[in-house]
Amino acid sequence: MKRYFSLIFLIATLFISCDLEQEPVSTATKSAVFGSQQGLDLYANSFYSILPGRSTNLDAMSDYMAVKSVFTFVQQGAFTSTLSSGWTWTDLRNINYFIANCNDPKVALDVRKNYVGIAKFFRAYFYYEKVKRFGNVPWIGKPLTVTDEILFGGRDPRTLVMDSVLADIDYACANIKSTADPTRSLVTKYVAYALKSRICLFEGTFRKYHTELNLQGTASNWLNLAATSAQTVMDAGIYSIYTTGGPGKSYRTVFTNGIPIASEVMLSAICDLTLSVLNDANWYWTSGTYGDKASFTRTFINTYLNLDGTPFTNNAAYPTMLFKDEVKNRDLRLKQTIRLGDYKRISGGAQVPAPPLFSYTFTGYMPIKWTLDDMYYDTRDLNINSISEFRYAEVLLNLAEAKAELGTLTDAEWAKTIGVLRTRGGITGGLTTKPTVADPYLVANYFPDITDPVILEVRRERSIELCLEGFRFADILRWKRGELMNQEWNGFYVPELKTPMDLNEDGILDVAFYQGTKPSPAVSGVTYVDVSATVSGKVNSQLLKNGTSGELTWMNNIVRKWEDKMYYYPIPKTDLITNPNLGQNPGW
Repeated sequence: MKRYFSLIFLIATLFISCDLEQEPVSTATKSAVFGSQQGLDLYANSFYSILPGRSTNLDAMSDYMAVKSVFTFVQQGAFTSTLSSGWTWTDLRNINYFIANCNDPKVALDVRKNYVGIAKFFRAYFYYEKVKRFGNVPWIGKPLTVTDEILFGGRDPRTLVMDSVLADIDYACANIKSTADPTRSLVTKYVAYALKSRICLFEGTFRKYHTELNLQGTASNWLNLAATSAQTVMDAGIYSIYTTGGPGKSYRTVFTNGIPIASEVMLSAICDLTLSVLNDANWYWTSGTYGDKASFTRTFINTYLNLDGTPFTNNAAYPTMLFKDEVKNRDLRLKQTIRLGDYKRISGGAQVPAPPLFSYTFTGYMPIKWTLDDMYYDTRDLNINSISEFRYAEVLLNLAEAKAELGTLTDAEWAKTIGVLRTRGGITGGLTTKPTVADPYLVANYFPDITDPVILEVRRERSIELCLEGFRFADILRWKRGELMNQEWNGFYVPELKTPMDLNEDGILDVAFYQGTKPSPAVSGVTYVDVSATVSGKVNSQLLKNGTSGELTWMNNIVRKWEDKMYYYPIPKTDLITNPNLGQNPGW
Protein backbone atom coordinates (compact mmCIF):
# COMPACT_ATOMS: atom_id res chain seq x y z
CA MET A 1 0.00 0.00 0.00
CA LYS A 2 2.81 2.41 0.77
CA ARG A 3 3.55 2.77 -2.95
CA TYR A 4 0.59 5.12 -3.43
CA PHE A 5 0.12 6.80 -0.12
CA SER A 6 3.52 7.45 1.41
CA LEU A 7 3.95 10.72 -0.50
CA ILE A 8 1.43 12.21 1.92
CA PHE A 9 3.82 11.23 4.69
CA LEU A 10 6.72 12.75 2.74
CA ILE A 11 4.99 16.12 2.77
CA ALA A 12 4.29 15.81 6.49
CA THR A 13 7.81 14.77 7.51
CA LEU A 14 10.07 16.63 5.11
CA PHE A 15 8.23 19.87 4.43
CA ILE A 16 7.33 20.56 8.06
CA SER A 17 9.76 20.50 10.98
CA CYS A 18 9.41 17.86 13.67
CA ASP A 19 9.53 20.66 16.28
CA LEU A 20 5.90 21.74 16.60
CA GLU A 21 6.94 25.19 17.87
CA GLN A 22 9.08 25.89 14.80
CA GLU A 23 7.70 27.57 11.70
CA PRO A 24 7.10 25.17 8.74
CA VAL A 25 9.61 25.35 5.91
CA SER A 26 8.47 25.70 2.34
CA THR A 27 10.78 23.11 0.80
CA ALA A 28 12.64 20.00 1.87
CA THR A 29 16.43 20.21 1.93
CA LYS A 30 18.60 17.77 0.01
CA SER A 31 19.93 16.30 3.20
CA ALA A 32 16.42 15.69 4.50
CA VAL A 33 15.65 13.60 1.42
CA PHE A 34 18.98 11.99 0.55
CA GLY A 35 20.40 11.72 4.08
CA SER A 36 18.12 8.92 5.29
CA GLN A 37 16.69 5.66 4.02
CA GLN A 38 13.21 6.97 4.75
CA GLY A 39 13.82 9.98 2.52
CA LEU A 40 15.12 7.80 -0.29
CA ASP A 41 12.17 5.45 0.06
CA LEU A 42 9.63 8.23 -0.13
CA TYR A 43 11.34 9.91 -3.09
CA ALA A 44 11.52 6.59 -4.97
CA ASN A 45 7.75 6.23 -4.69
CA SER A 46 7.38 9.18 -7.07
CA PHE A 47 8.82 7.05 -9.89
CA TYR A 48 5.81 4.72 -10.00
CA SER A 49 3.70 7.29 -11.86
CA ILE A 50 5.58 6.19 -15.00
CA LEU A 51 3.75 2.84 -14.96
CA PRO A 52 0.28 2.39 -16.51
CA GLY A 53 -1.25 2.31 -13.03
CA ARG A 54 -4.94 1.49 -12.75
CA SER A 55 -5.81 1.73 -16.46
CA THR A 56 -7.41 -1.28 -18.19
CA ASN A 57 -7.93 0.13 -21.71
CA LEU A 58 -4.35 -0.38 -22.85
CA ASP A 59 -5.18 -2.58 -25.85
CA ALA A 60 -8.01 -0.43 -27.22
CA MET A 61 -5.88 0.37 -30.27
CA SER A 62 -4.99 -3.08 -31.54
CA ASP A 63 -5.87 -5.45 -34.33
CA TYR A 64 -8.22 -7.60 -32.25
CA MET A 65 -10.45 -4.87 -30.80
CA ALA A 66 -13.37 -3.21 -32.55
CA VAL A 67 -14.17 0.16 -30.98
CA LYS A 68 -16.76 2.87 -31.51
CA SER A 69 -14.51 4.91 -33.77
CA VAL A 70 -11.35 4.12 -35.69
CA PHE A 71 -8.30 5.62 -34.02
CA THR A 72 -6.90 8.52 -36.03
CA PHE A 73 -3.43 6.95 -36.07
CA VAL A 74 -4.56 4.12 -38.35
CA GLN A 75 -6.97 6.08 -40.55
CA GLN A 76 -5.62 6.68 -44.02
CA GLY A 77 -3.93 10.07 -44.15
CA ALA A 78 -5.49 11.30 -40.91
CA PHE A 79 -2.53 11.38 -38.51
CA THR A 80 0.18 14.02 -38.65
CA SER A 81 3.00 15.27 -36.45
CA THR A 82 0.64 17.97 -35.22
CA LEU A 83 -1.43 15.28 -33.51
CA SER A 84 1.53 13.36 -32.09
CA SER A 85 2.36 13.34 -28.39
CA GLY A 86 4.59 11.63 -25.86
CA TRP A 87 7.77 13.69 -26.26
CA THR A 88 7.81 14.49 -22.53
CA TRP A 89 10.86 14.24 -20.26
CA THR A 90 9.75 15.39 -16.81
CA ASP A 91 9.84 11.88 -15.37
CA LEU A 92 13.39 11.41 -16.65
CA ARG A 93 14.62 14.57 -14.94
CA ASN A 94 13.07 13.40 -11.68
CA ILE A 95 14.92 10.08 -11.95
CA ASN A 96 18.23 11.60 -13.04
CA TYR A 97 18.14 14.11 -10.20
CA PHE A 98 17.71 11.27 -7.74
CA ILE A 99 20.58 9.23 -9.20
CA ALA A 100 22.90 12.23 -9.24
CA ASN A 101 22.19 13.10 -5.60
CA CYS A 102 21.87 9.69 -3.97
CA ASN A 103 25.38 9.87 -2.57
CA ASP A 104 25.03 11.01 1.04
CA PRO A 105 27.48 8.98 3.18
CA LYS A 106 25.04 9.10 6.10
CA VAL A 107 23.19 6.31 4.26
CA ALA A 108 24.97 2.96 3.94
CA LEU A 109 26.41 2.26 0.49
CA ASP A 110 24.38 -0.90 -0.12
CA VAL A 111 21.20 0.98 0.75
CA ARG A 112 22.06 3.77 -1.65
CA LYS A 113 22.85 1.26 -4.40
CA ASN A 114 19.49 -0.38 -3.80
CA TYR A 115 17.64 2.89 -4.38
CA VAL A 116 19.79 3.84 -7.35
CA GLY A 117 18.89 0.38 -8.69
CA ILE A 118 15.21 1.20 -8.32
CA ALA A 119 15.76 4.54 -10.06
CA LYS A 120 17.61 2.85 -12.91
CA PHE A 121 14.79 0.30 -13.21
CA PHE A 122 12.45 3.18 -13.92
CA ARG A 123 14.91 4.93 -16.24
CA ALA A 124 15.18 1.71 -18.23
CA TYR A 125 11.38 1.48 -18.33
CA PHE A 126 11.11 5.14 -19.36
CA TYR A 127 13.55 4.77 -22.25
CA TYR A 128 12.12 1.44 -23.36
CA GLU A 129 8.75 3.15 -23.79
CA LYS A 130 10.34 6.08 -25.62
CA VAL A 131 12.21 3.81 -28.05
CA LYS A 132 9.05 1.80 -28.70
CA ARG A 133 7.23 4.98 -29.61
CA PHE A 134 9.82 7.06 -31.46
CA GLY A 135 12.77 4.83 -32.32
CA ASN A 136 15.90 6.96 -31.96
CA VAL A 137 15.80 9.34 -28.99
CA PRO A 138 18.43 11.40 -27.15
CA TRP A 139 20.08 9.55 -24.25
CA ILE A 140 20.19 11.86 -21.23
CA GLY A 141 21.89 10.37 -18.19
CA LYS A 142 22.04 13.40 -15.90
CA PRO A 143 19.74 16.21 -14.72
CA LEU A 144 19.97 19.11 -17.14
CA THR A 145 19.90 22.84 -16.62
CA VAL A 146 18.34 25.35 -18.97
CA THR A 147 21.77 26.15 -20.41
CA ASP A 148 22.78 22.58 -21.31
CA GLU A 149 23.54 22.28 -25.01
CA ILE A 150 22.06 18.79 -25.12
CA LEU A 151 18.62 20.38 -24.82
CA PHE A 152 19.00 21.43 -28.44
CA GLY A 153 21.01 18.44 -29.62
CA GLY A 154 19.98 15.62 -31.89
CA ARG A 155 18.85 12.07 -31.25
CA ASP A 156 21.21 9.23 -30.46
CA PRO A 157 21.38 5.93 -32.36
CA ARG A 158 19.09 3.14 -31.22
CA THR A 159 22.09 0.97 -30.38
CA LEU A 160 23.54 3.53 -27.97
CA VAL A 161 20.23 4.11 -26.23
CA MET A 162 19.33 0.43 -25.89
CA ASP A 163 22.83 -0.47 -24.66
CA SER A 164 22.35 2.22 -22.01
CA VAL A 165 18.94 0.80 -21.13
CA LEU A 166 20.51 -2.64 -20.78
CA ALA A 167 23.20 -1.23 -18.47
CA ASP A 168 20.51 0.38 -16.31
CA ILE A 169 18.38 -2.73 -15.98
CA ASP A 170 21.48 -4.85 -15.30
CA TYR A 171 22.39 -2.48 -12.47
CA ALA A 172 18.85 -2.76 -11.11
CA CYS A 173 18.92 -6.56 -11.20
CA ALA A 174 22.28 -6.64 -9.42
CA ASN A 175 21.58 -4.04 -6.73
CA ILE A 176 17.89 -4.04 -5.76
CA LYS A 177 17.90 -5.85 -2.43
CA SER A 178 14.28 -6.89 -2.01
CA THR A 179 13.45 -10.23 -3.60
CA ALA A 180 9.75 -10.27 -2.70
CA ASP A 181 7.29 -7.59 -1.63
CA PRO A 182 4.22 -9.17 0.02
CA THR A 183 1.99 -6.29 -1.06
CA ARG A 184 3.02 -6.74 -4.71
CA SER A 185 3.04 -2.96 -5.05
CA LEU A 186 6.80 -2.31 -5.06
CA VAL A 187 9.62 -3.10 -7.48
CA THR A 188 11.84 -6.00 -6.41
CA LYS A 189 14.89 -7.73 -7.85
CA TYR A 190 12.75 -10.24 -9.74
CA VAL A 191 10.42 -7.57 -11.11
CA ALA A 192 13.61 -6.05 -12.52
CA TYR A 193 14.51 -9.37 -14.14
CA ALA A 194 10.98 -9.56 -15.55
CA LEU A 195 11.38 -6.10 -17.07
CA LYS A 196 14.74 -7.13 -18.50
CA SER A 197 13.13 -10.13 -20.19
CA ARG A 198 10.39 -7.87 -21.60
CA ILE A 199 12.84 -5.28 -22.92
CA CYS A 200 15.25 -7.81 -24.40
CA LEU A 201 12.49 -9.81 -26.09
CA PHE A 202 11.16 -6.64 -27.68
CA GLU A 203 14.56 -5.50 -28.86
CA GLY A 204 15.67 -8.92 -30.05
CA THR A 205 12.58 -9.56 -32.16
CA PHE A 206 12.45 -5.97 -33.40
CA ARG A 207 16.00 -6.27 -34.69
CA LYS A 208 15.33 -9.70 -36.18
CA TYR A 209 12.26 -8.71 -38.18
CA HIS A 210 13.08 -5.07 -38.96
CA THR A 211 15.90 -5.91 -41.32
CA GLU A 212 15.96 -2.34 -42.61
CA LEU A 213 17.90 -1.45 -39.42
CA ASN A 214 20.73 -3.83 -40.40
CA LEU A 215 20.86 -5.00 -36.78
CA GLN A 216 19.62 -8.55 -37.25
CA GLY A 217 23.11 -9.85 -36.48
CA THR A 218 22.73 -8.61 -32.90
CA ALA A 219 19.21 -9.98 -32.37
CA SER A 220 20.27 -13.33 -30.93
CA ASN A 221 22.21 -11.67 -28.12
CA TRP A 222 19.12 -9.80 -26.99
CA LEU A 223 16.97 -12.93 -27.29
CA ASN A 224 19.43 -14.90 -25.19
CA LEU A 225 19.31 -12.17 -22.54
CA ALA A 226 15.50 -12.30 -22.59
CA ALA A 227 15.56 -16.06 -22.04
CA THR A 228 18.17 -16.03 -19.26
CA SER A 229 16.38 -13.19 -17.44
CA ALA A 230 13.08 -15.06 -17.56
CA GLN A 231 14.81 -18.24 -16.43
CA THR A 232 16.26 -16.37 -13.44
CA VAL A 233 12.73 -15.47 -12.31
CA MET A 234 11.54 -19.03 -12.82
CA ASP A 235 14.51 -20.49 -10.91
CA ALA A 236 13.83 -18.21 -7.94
CA GLY A 237 10.78 -20.32 -7.15
CA ILE A 238 8.81 -17.37 -5.77
CA TYR A 239 6.04 -17.30 -8.36
CA SER A 240 3.68 -19.81 -9.92
CA ILE A 241 0.59 -19.84 -12.12
CA TYR A 242 -2.52 -19.41 -10.00
CA THR A 243 -4.88 -22.40 -10.29
CA THR A 244 -7.13 -22.14 -7.22
CA GLY A 245 -10.74 -22.57 -8.22
CA GLY A 246 -9.95 -24.70 -11.25
CA PRO A 247 -9.54 -24.04 -14.98
CA GLY A 248 -12.94 -22.38 -15.32
CA LYS A 249 -12.30 -19.71 -12.70
CA SER A 250 -8.66 -19.21 -11.72
CA TYR A 251 -7.52 -17.20 -14.77
CA ARG A 252 -10.12 -14.46 -14.37
CA THR A 253 -9.64 -14.27 -10.60
CA VAL A 254 -6.15 -12.88 -11.23
CA PHE A 255 -7.79 -9.82 -12.82
CA THR A 256 -10.82 -9.33 -10.58
CA ASN A 257 -9.39 -9.88 -7.11
CA GLY A 258 -9.11 -6.89 -4.83
CA ILE A 259 -5.83 -8.06 -3.33
CA PRO A 260 -3.15 -9.05 -5.86
CA ILE A 261 -2.86 -12.81 -6.33
CA ALA A 262 0.63 -12.97 -4.84
CA SER A 263 1.58 -16.33 -6.35
CA GLU A 264 1.32 -14.95 -9.90
CA VAL A 265 1.19 -11.16 -9.77
CA MET A 266 4.66 -9.65 -9.46
CA LEU A 267 3.75 -5.95 -9.45
CA SER A 268 0.31 -4.42 -9.21
CA ALA A 269 -1.55 -1.13 -9.06
CA ILE A 270 -3.61 -1.60 -5.93
CA CYS A 271 -7.00 -0.08 -5.26
CA ASP A 272 -8.28 0.82 -1.81
CA LEU A 273 -11.89 1.67 -1.13
CA THR A 274 -11.22 3.36 2.22
CA LEU A 275 -8.79 5.76 0.53
CA SER A 276 -10.96 6.20 -2.59
CA VAL A 277 -8.18 4.85 -4.82
CA LEU A 278 -10.25 3.01 -7.43
CA ASN A 279 -10.29 2.16 -11.13
CA ASP A 280 -12.84 2.54 -13.92
CA ALA A 281 -12.76 -0.94 -15.48
CA ASN A 282 -16.51 -1.57 -15.31
CA TRP A 283 -17.32 1.95 -16.44
CA TYR A 284 -14.96 1.65 -19.41
CA TRP A 285 -15.91 -1.89 -20.49
CA THR A 286 -19.70 -1.76 -19.94
CA SER A 287 -20.66 1.84 -20.73
CA GLY A 288 -22.19 2.74 -24.06
CA THR A 289 -20.97 6.32 -23.73
CA TYR A 290 -17.91 6.54 -21.43
CA GLY A 291 -15.62 3.92 -22.91
CA ASP A 292 -14.71 2.81 -26.43
CA LYS A 293 -17.40 0.07 -26.57
CA ALA A 294 -14.47 -2.23 -27.29
CA SER A 295 -15.10 -5.85 -28.25
CA PHE A 296 -12.99 -8.61 -29.78
CA THR A 297 -13.10 -9.49 -33.45
CA ARG A 298 -14.19 -12.93 -34.61
CA THR A 299 -10.88 -13.43 -36.40
CA PHE A 300 -9.14 -13.33 -33.02
CA ILE A 301 -11.74 -15.36 -31.12
CA ASN A 302 -11.25 -18.09 -33.73
CA THR A 303 -7.66 -18.55 -32.46
CA TYR A 304 -8.78 -19.99 -29.10
CA LEU A 305 -8.10 -23.73 -29.22
CA ASN A 306 -10.53 -26.53 -28.56
CA LEU A 307 -10.23 -28.16 -25.16
CA ASP A 308 -8.39 -31.10 -26.71
CA GLY A 309 -5.67 -28.74 -27.93
CA THR A 310 -6.62 -28.78 -31.60
CA PRO A 311 -7.35 -25.61 -33.59
CA PHE A 312 -11.02 -24.62 -33.57
CA THR A 313 -10.70 -23.67 -37.24
CA ASN A 314 -9.92 -27.28 -38.19
CA ASN A 315 -13.71 -27.73 -38.17
CA ALA A 316 -14.86 -26.91 -41.69
CA ALA A 317 -18.19 -25.67 -40.31
CA TYR A 318 -16.67 -22.90 -38.18
CA PRO A 319 -17.39 -19.98 -40.59
CA THR A 320 -21.18 -20.32 -40.18
CA MET A 321 -21.34 -21.53 -36.58
CA LEU A 322 -23.73 -19.64 -34.35
CA PHE A 323 -22.33 -17.83 -31.33
CA LYS A 324 -23.95 -20.24 -28.86
CA ASP A 325 -22.20 -23.18 -30.51
CA GLU A 326 -18.80 -21.76 -31.40
CA VAL A 327 -17.97 -20.95 -27.77
CA LYS A 328 -18.48 -24.50 -26.52
CA ASN A 329 -15.62 -26.90 -25.70
CA ARG A 330 -13.05 -24.15 -26.13
CA ASP A 331 -10.05 -23.08 -24.05
CA LEU A 332 -11.70 -22.11 -20.75
CA ARG A 333 -9.94 -18.76 -20.75
CA LEU A 334 -12.46 -17.76 -23.41
CA LYS A 335 -15.38 -17.93 -20.95
CA GLN A 336 -13.27 -15.90 -18.52
CA THR A 337 -12.54 -13.25 -21.16
CA ILE A 338 -15.90 -12.64 -22.86
CA ARG A 339 -19.59 -13.00 -22.02
CA LEU A 340 -20.90 -16.38 -23.10
CA GLY A 341 -22.96 -19.36 -21.97
CA ASP A 342 -24.03 -19.30 -18.34
CA TYR A 343 -22.22 -16.05 -17.44
CA LYS A 344 -24.29 -14.01 -14.98
CA ARG A 345 -24.08 -10.58 -13.42
CA ILE A 346 -25.41 -9.28 -10.12
CA SER A 347 -28.20 -6.74 -9.98
CA GLY A 348 -29.44 -5.65 -6.57
CA GLY A 349 -27.87 -8.70 -5.01
CA ALA A 350 -29.49 -11.19 -7.40
CA GLN A 351 -27.79 -13.07 -10.23
CA VAL A 352 -29.20 -12.33 -13.68
CA PRO A 353 -28.35 -13.77 -17.12
CA ALA A 354 -25.80 -11.64 -18.94
CA PRO A 355 -25.53 -12.37 -22.66
CA PRO A 356 -23.67 -9.94 -24.94
CA LEU A 357 -25.58 -6.65 -25.10
CA PHE A 358 -25.70 -4.80 -28.39
CA SER A 359 -26.08 -1.49 -26.65
CA TYR A 360 -22.42 -2.05 -25.65
CA THR A 361 -20.88 -4.29 -28.33
CA PHE A 362 -20.54 -4.21 -32.11
CA THR A 363 -19.21 -7.74 -32.61
CA GLY A 364 -20.89 -9.82 -29.88
CA TYR A 365 -17.59 -10.76 -28.22
CA MET A 366 -17.91 -8.58 -25.14
CA PRO A 367 -14.96 -8.54 -22.68
CA ILE A 368 -15.27 -9.37 -18.99
CA LYS A 369 -11.61 -9.95 -18.16
CA TRP A 370 -11.19 -6.83 -16.01
CA THR A 371 -14.80 -6.19 -14.99
CA LEU A 372 -16.55 -7.09 -11.76
CA ASP A 373 -19.84 -8.94 -12.04
CA ASP A 374 -21.85 -6.64 -9.78
CA MET A 375 -23.56 -3.91 -11.84
CA TYR A 376 -23.05 -1.53 -8.92
CA TYR A 377 -19.56 -0.82 -10.32
CA ASP A 378 -20.75 0.13 -13.82
CA THR A 379 -21.62 3.77 -13.39
CA ARG A 380 -18.25 5.44 -12.69
CA ASP A 381 -14.74 4.72 -11.34
CA LEU A 382 -15.78 2.42 -8.50
CA ASN A 383 -13.79 -0.75 -9.17
CA ILE A 384 -11.76 -2.20 -6.32
CA ASN A 385 -9.86 -4.91 -8.23
CA SER A 386 -6.08 -4.55 -8.38
CA ILE A 387 -4.50 -4.16 -11.82
CA SER A 388 -1.46 -6.34 -12.55
CA GLU A 389 1.49 -4.61 -14.21
CA PHE A 390 3.94 -7.51 -14.19
CA ARG A 391 2.69 -11.07 -14.14
CA TYR A 392 4.53 -14.39 -13.98
CA ALA A 393 2.63 -15.65 -17.03
CA GLU A 394 4.39 -13.01 -19.13
CA VAL A 395 7.76 -14.23 -17.88
CA LEU A 396 6.93 -17.78 -19.02
CA LEU A 397 5.86 -16.47 -22.41
CA ASN A 398 9.00 -14.35 -22.74
CA LEU A 399 11.20 -17.40 -22.21
CA ALA A 400 9.17 -19.52 -24.62
CA GLU A 401 9.18 -16.89 -27.36
CA ALA A 402 12.84 -15.96 -27.02
CA LYS A 403 13.89 -19.60 -27.27
CA ALA A 404 11.42 -20.29 -30.08
CA GLU A 405 12.94 -17.42 -32.06
CA LEU A 406 16.41 -18.81 -31.36
CA GLY A 407 15.28 -22.31 -32.34
CA THR A 408 16.36 -23.74 -28.98
CA LEU A 409 13.07 -24.28 -27.12
CA THR A 410 12.96 -27.85 -25.79
CA ASP A 411 9.93 -30.03 -25.07
CA ALA A 412 10.66 -29.69 -21.35
CA GLU A 413 10.65 -25.88 -21.63
CA TRP A 414 7.47 -26.00 -23.69
CA ALA A 415 5.80 -28.01 -20.93
CA LYS A 416 6.96 -25.58 -18.20
CA THR A 417 5.74 -22.52 -20.08
CA ILE A 418 3.07 -22.98 -22.76
CA GLY A 419 1.95 -26.29 -21.29
CA VAL A 420 1.42 -24.79 -17.84
CA LEU A 421 -0.63 -21.88 -19.18
CA ARG A 422 -2.79 -24.09 -21.39
CA THR A 423 -3.38 -26.52 -18.52
CA ARG A 424 -4.86 -23.68 -16.49
CA GLY A 425 -7.20 -23.06 -19.43
CA GLY A 426 -8.44 -26.65 -19.24
CA ILE A 427 -6.68 -27.74 -22.44
CA THR A 428 -5.75 -31.42 -22.37
CA GLY A 429 -3.67 -31.99 -25.52
CA GLY A 430 -0.27 -30.83 -26.73
CA LEU A 431 0.96 -29.86 -23.28
CA THR A 432 4.28 -31.69 -23.10
CA THR A 433 5.71 -31.62 -26.62
CA LYS A 434 6.24 -28.86 -29.15
CA PRO A 435 3.93 -28.68 -32.17
CA THR A 436 5.19 -30.01 -35.47
CA VAL A 437 2.53 -28.71 -37.87
CA ALA A 438 1.85 -25.05 -38.62
CA ASP A 439 -1.79 -24.00 -38.17
CA PRO A 440 -2.92 -22.75 -41.59
CA TYR A 441 -5.40 -20.34 -39.99
CA LEU A 442 -2.62 -18.50 -38.12
CA VAL A 443 -0.50 -18.40 -41.26
CA ALA A 444 -3.31 -17.12 -43.48
CA ASN A 445 -4.74 -14.55 -41.09
CA TYR A 446 -1.81 -13.42 -38.97
CA PHE A 447 1.70 -14.51 -39.94
CA PRO A 448 2.06 -15.39 -43.64
CA ASP A 449 5.87 -15.28 -43.47
CA ILE A 450 6.20 -17.63 -40.48
CA THR A 451 6.42 -21.35 -41.15
CA ASP A 452 7.83 -22.49 -37.81
CA PRO A 453 4.91 -24.09 -35.89
CA VAL A 454 6.59 -23.42 -32.53
CA ILE A 455 6.83 -19.67 -33.14
CA LEU A 456 3.24 -19.62 -34.39
CA GLU A 457 1.89 -21.41 -31.32
CA VAL A 458 3.88 -19.30 -28.88
CA ARG A 459 2.45 -16.18 -30.54
CA ARG A 460 -1.06 -17.65 -30.32
CA GLU A 461 -0.56 -18.34 -26.64
CA ARG A 462 0.83 -14.88 -25.94
CA SER A 463 -2.06 -13.21 -27.74
CA ILE A 464 -4.65 -15.13 -25.74
CA GLU A 465 -3.02 -15.18 -22.31
CA LEU A 466 -2.05 -11.49 -22.30
CA CYS A 467 -5.00 -9.98 -24.16
CA LEU A 468 -6.18 -6.60 -22.84
CA GLU A 469 -3.00 -6.18 -20.77
CA GLY A 470 -1.31 -3.62 -23.01
CA PHE A 471 1.08 -5.80 -25.02
CA ARG A 472 -0.66 -6.24 -28.35
CA PHE A 473 0.32 -3.10 -30.27
CA ALA A 474 3.95 -3.42 -29.17
CA ASP A 475 3.92 -7.07 -30.30
CA ILE A 476 2.61 -6.04 -33.71
CA LEU A 477 5.40 -3.48 -33.98
CA ARG A 478 8.23 -5.83 -33.04
CA TRP A 479 6.94 -8.67 -35.25
CA LYS A 480 6.69 -6.15 -38.12
CA ARG A 481 3.04 -7.06 -38.68
CA GLY A 482 1.56 -3.58 -38.79
CA GLU A 483 -0.71 -4.72 -41.62
CA LEU A 484 -2.78 -6.52 -38.97
CA MET A 485 -4.14 -3.10 -38.03
CA ASN A 486 -5.97 -3.14 -41.38
CA GLN A 487 -7.93 -6.27 -40.44
CA GLU A 488 -11.68 -6.19 -40.80
CA TRP A 489 -13.60 -5.67 -37.59
CA ASN A 490 -15.89 -8.69 -37.76
CA GLY A 491 -18.40 -10.15 -35.35
CA PHE A 492 -20.37 -13.33 -34.88
CA TYR A 493 -22.32 -15.05 -37.64
CA VAL A 494 -25.93 -14.06 -38.27
CA PRO A 495 -27.83 -16.64 -40.39
CA GLU A 496 -30.80 -14.46 -41.37
CA LEU A 497 -32.62 -11.19 -40.78
CA LYS A 498 -35.52 -10.59 -38.39
CA THR A 499 -34.97 -13.85 -36.47
CA PRO A 500 -34.23 -13.24 -32.77
CA MET A 501 -31.24 -15.16 -31.43
CA ASP A 502 -30.81 -16.71 -27.98
CA LEU A 503 -27.12 -16.10 -27.37
CA ASN A 504 -26.73 -17.88 -24.05
CA GLU A 505 -29.34 -20.65 -24.43
CA ASP A 506 -31.35 -19.61 -21.39
CA GLY A 507 -34.64 -19.63 -23.31
CA ILE A 508 -34.74 -15.83 -23.54
CA LEU A 509 -34.31 -14.19 -26.97
CA ASP A 510 -31.63 -11.53 -26.97
CA VAL A 511 -30.96 -9.83 -30.32
CA ALA A 512 -32.26 -9.63 -33.88
CA PHE A 513 -30.94 -7.89 -36.98
CA TYR A 514 -33.08 -6.21 -39.61
CA GLN A 515 -32.96 -3.88 -42.58
CA GLY A 516 -35.40 -1.09 -43.32
CA THR A 517 -38.40 -1.12 -41.01
CA LYS A 518 -38.03 -2.53 -37.51
CA PRO A 519 -40.12 -5.71 -37.10
CA SER A 520 -43.51 -5.16 -35.49
CA PRO A 521 -44.66 -6.33 -33.10
CA ALA A 522 -41.24 -6.41 -31.46
CA VAL A 523 -40.39 -9.35 -29.23
CA SER A 524 -40.15 -8.19 -25.64
CA GLY A 525 -36.58 -7.99 -24.35
CA VAL A 526 -34.97 -8.31 -27.78
CA THR A 527 -32.46 -5.68 -28.93
CA TYR A 528 -33.07 -4.87 -32.59
CA VAL A 529 -30.06 -3.78 -34.65
CA ASP A 530 -30.49 -2.08 -38.03
CA VAL A 531 -27.93 -3.39 -40.54
CA SER A 532 -29.22 -1.41 -43.52
CA ALA A 533 -26.64 0.16 -45.82
CA THR A 534 -27.91 3.58 -44.80
CA VAL A 535 -29.83 4.74 -41.75
CA SER A 536 -31.58 8.15 -41.78
CA GLY A 537 -29.69 9.04 -44.94
CA LYS A 538 -26.26 8.31 -43.48
CA VAL A 539 -23.87 5.45 -44.22
CA ASN A 540 -24.34 2.72 -41.63
CA SER A 541 -21.20 1.27 -40.04
CA GLN A 542 -22.92 -1.90 -38.75
CA LEU A 543 -23.57 -4.39 -41.58
CA LEU A 544 -23.76 -8.08 -42.38
CA LYS A 545 -20.96 -9.36 -44.58
CA ASN A 546 -23.20 -11.05 -47.14
CA GLY A 547 -25.89 -8.38 -47.12
CA THR A 548 -28.74 -10.24 -45.43
CA SER A 549 -26.61 -12.80 -43.58
CA GLY A 550 -23.02 -13.49 -42.57
CA GLU A 551 -20.58 -12.12 -40.03
CA LEU A 552 -21.31 -8.77 -38.49
CA THR A 553 -18.94 -6.07 -39.69
CA TRP A 554 -18.22 -2.71 -38.12
CA MET A 555 -16.63 0.47 -39.48
CA ASN A 556 -15.58 -0.99 -42.80
CA ASN A 557 -16.54 2.36 -44.34
CA ILE A 558 -13.54 3.96 -42.61
CA VAL A 559 -10.37 3.29 -44.59
CA ARG A 560 -7.43 2.04 -42.56
CA LYS A 561 -4.04 1.85 -44.24
CA TRP A 562 -0.86 0.79 -42.47
CA GLU A 563 2.37 2.27 -43.80
CA ASP A 564 5.92 1.42 -42.75
CA LYS A 565 6.42 4.88 -41.30
CA MET A 566 3.85 3.97 -38.64
CA TYR A 567 6.25 1.65 -36.82
CA TYR A 568 7.28 4.89 -35.12
CA TYR A 569 5.25 7.90 -34.08
CA PRO A 570 6.33 11.23 -35.53
CA ILE A 571 8.19 13.70 -33.35
CA PRO A 572 5.46 16.19 -32.32
CA LYS A 573 5.55 19.26 -34.54
CA THR A 574 5.84 21.75 -31.66
CA ASP A 575 8.90 19.93 -30.28
CA LEU A 576 10.48 19.79 -33.72
CA ILE A 577 9.96 23.53 -34.13
CA THR A 578 11.61 24.11 -30.75
CA ASN A 579 14.54 21.84 -31.64
CA PRO A 580 14.96 21.21 -35.38
CA ASN A 581 18.10 19.14 -34.64
CA LEU A 582 15.86 16.27 -33.54
CA GLY A 583 14.92 15.54 -37.14
CA GLN A 584 11.66 13.90 -38.11
CA ASN A 585 11.06 10.16 -38.41
CA PRO A 586 11.02 8.96 -42.03
CA GLY A 587 7.73 9.37 -43.85
CA TRP A 588 6.24 11.90 -41.46
